[in-house]
Amino acid sequence: MMPVHINGEAIELPIGASLKQALEHFLDEKQQSLSFAVALNSDFVAKQEYDAKILAANDSIDVLFPIYGG
Repeated sequence: MMPVHINGEAIELPIGASLKQALEHFLDEKQQSLSFAVALNSDFVAKQEYDAKILAANDSIDVLFPIYGG
């Protein structure tokens, strides 16, 4: 297992886990169906790259949901 941080929260994932697997672990089904942006170690990651992006220990993931309103 390896530690990673998602929105500041430490979680343990299997070594070799993908970004997609981390998001599935962290987000509930409703959140997964919403639009959101992801940054890995402060670099934006396109949605089509989530499955191919393999994480390393202590990576930092930021999940950003849009805020609606005026």
